[in-house]
Amino acid sequence: MAHERLFTRDFSLAWLGSFFQGVSWSLFIHFPGFLGDLGASEAEIGIIFGIAAVAALAIRPSVGLALDRYGRKPVINIGNVINTGGILLYLTVSAIGPWVYAVRILHGVGLAVLFSAFFTYGADVVPQSRRTQGFAVFGVSGLLPIAVAGVVGDFVLNVAGFTQLFLTAAVCAGTALVLALPLRERKPELAEGQERSGFVSVIRTYSLVPVWVMAAGFAFVLTAYFTFLRTFVDETGIGSVGLFFAVYGAAAVFLRVFLGWLPDRVGPKRVFYPSMACLAGGFVFLSIASGNPHIAIAGLLCGVGHGFGFPILSGIIVDRAPDEDRGSAITFFTALFDLGVLVGGPILGVIITQLGYTAMFNFAAIFIVATTALFFIWDDRRLRTIPGVAFSTAE
Repeated sequence: MAHERLFTRDFSLAWLGSFFQGVSWSLFIHFPGFLGDLGASEAEIGIIFGIAAVAALAIRPSVGLALDRYGRKPVINIGNVINTGGILLYLTVSAIGPWVYAVRILHGVGLAVLFSAFFTYGADVVPQSRRTQGFAVFGVSGLLPIAVAGVVGDFVLNVAGFTQLFLTAAVCAGTALVLALPLRERKPELAEGQERSGFVSVIRTYSLVPVWVMAAGFAFVLTAYFTFLRTFVDETGIGSVGLFFAVYGAAAVFLRVFLGWLPDRVGPKRVFYPSMACLAGGFVFLSIASGNPHIAIAGLLCGVGHGFGFPILSGIIVDRAPDEDRGSAITFFTALFDLGVLVGGPILGVIITQLGYTAMFNFAAIFIVATTALFFIWDDRRLRTIPGVAFSTAE
């Protein structure tokens, strides 16, 4: 079944919609600079990012239920409208106060809806025999924007300012909305007498619990550079945001396009563990960075970690979750990245304030190594206890 077609009409439209939505989101890697200009400290920046995650987490159960009950397309359309409107409201922010928190909450809701809906739709249209590769290729629509937005954001801010950056993000969000309109509906059908397990039951699925813990740790450490690289560069004058994310995105995209087949061929976990070692190495290089070469190497290693890590975890989750609850499973998975920002933003911000950026990046490296070791031990032991199922560390 390896010949099953991957680039169908719906896959391509969803990929493009996800790409432009991703560019609109990725441009906000520069947002800490805007908040810094308004007088926010690193800790306060972490809180402002975290408040969007609170809103996203609060709405996730409803999003998962809506995806499985009403279908993917209406949820995508609603998310695109909220996202575009929320971005435009940043044009009205002129001070650190209640209004910036309100706008972040609205933006967070739009992002929560879209990340869950687009990736659920992607899971629906990917052939089962090419699941990890399909997730890898579809995930390029979320990684390529990181490279694009890093460079575009640097250019826009150098020649204009944050007003133009927000307008650029809004145009990209509006483009995603238009591209999603022709998508055909995807909705899981229930057999006679069958019922959906529900959001909470999916979270508690026996074989998925270790994966949730791994995904949460993964999301936590990504906050280190998605939230704080902008302020690190501004404060130290070392490297550039554009350089890091250009190399980061290029490395991740290269792996997914040319080596996306590798996890399906040799086993997802055999690729996952080395990728997490690369991610940890990237944080080490950020901790010792003194110029562009260190920043570029860090971007390369972190890009490898993200490039393989996200699609492998996605594939494992879709394989283990019931088909009729796929929307809820993927929604919770994406919710963990909001949880990573919510928890990681304030914690890492305080570490920076008290101990500096070097300590923060080293902490992130140690944390991802510890989480991966826990997953390695816990997941293998837990799966071996499921009667009649034979799993291996290569799964």
